[in-house]
Amino acid sequence: MLYVVVDGFFGDTGKGKITAYLAMADKPELCVRTGAPNAGHTVVWNGEVTVLRSLPTCFVNPGSKLAVAPGALIKIDVFLSEVKQFGKGRSYVDYNTGVIEDVHLERERRDEFLMKTVGSTGQGVGAAMVDRVLRRLRLAREFEELKPYLADVPAMIHEHREGGVVIEGTQGTFLSLYHGTYPYVTSRDVTASGVLSEAGVGPKAVDHVVLVFKAYVTRVGNGPLPGELSPEEAERRGWAERGAVTGRPRRAAPFNMELAKRAVLLNTPTQIAITKIDVLFKDASGKTKWADLPPEARRWIEEVEEALGVPVTLIGTGPEPHHMVDLRKEKGI
Repeated sequence: MLYVVVDGFFGDTGKGKITAYLAMADKPELCVRTGAPNAGHTVVWNGEVTVLRSLPTCFVNPGSKLAVAPGALIKIDVFLSEVKQFGKGRSYVDYNTGVIEDVHLERERRDEFLMKTVGSTGQGVGAAMVDRVLRRLRLAREFEELKPYLADVPAMIHEHREGGVVIEGTQGTFLSLYHGTYPYVTSRDVTASGVLSEAGVGPKAVDHVVLVFKAYVTRVGNGPLPGELSPEEAERRGWAERGAVTGRPRRAAPFNMELAKRAVLLNTPTQIAITKIDVLFKDASGKTKWADLPPEARRWIEEVEEALGVPVTLIGTGPEPHHMVDLRKEKGI
């Protein structure tokens, strides 16, 4: 079984939590992270907040191998630190994974358009992607300190497919270089198709695409955000958040059905996950059964499902991965 987990809004929807839950519930043999260290994926595990920028959040399952895709980018110090903390003896990086070096950070942070207009995180990702397009970027296979971790990740994916594979996408649909709110976007395609390309998997190998939405919309940095609330109103509603990597405040808006419909069109998901339902409906906090959710929460979820035409199978009801209503069996998935 091969799952792909992607974000339906502007990032920050809880992909890390959903991936961690799948790791715990399904115990996949392999998990693969795409993207770059400008995106931090957060997991609350045993009461502690963990932000991962290179490895997938499947580390919560000690039986899962952890790999970085060939189309991804890493910073060596970040990767090695995460391996030491979370992935000793089970972490891999593809031979062709790109490496961000100091020159990329310096180049990006000198670019006033990127830093001030677009609102880049300044992690050197865009500059490294430029070098990759120009065939100048150094790859993982060129660095001695990465040799113990080098692997053919696409081959690993196909080898472990029967035992379960989860591919963890990055950022969000509307930050896609091709499908997002250009120029206020990231430097890669982050829809399901782009994630598969980065990982080295064809569409016929995929069993499920899980599109993750949060019960409200947040966005870090510049660019349009329909229905944006004032910081004071976001705070009042309990929607005030900060970016996992930059610490910048996340702008907030109510759930946007039109954006969600567009995300479904672009990602063709087989399932939808919705996180932070407990923020919208306080009495949903910590529930793990559909019948225990408050009636108004169930109605809201049913309306989303009907409008999008895709089954809602995973409903996050709290910060930790096990705070989840899992409807996959009930819905025949």
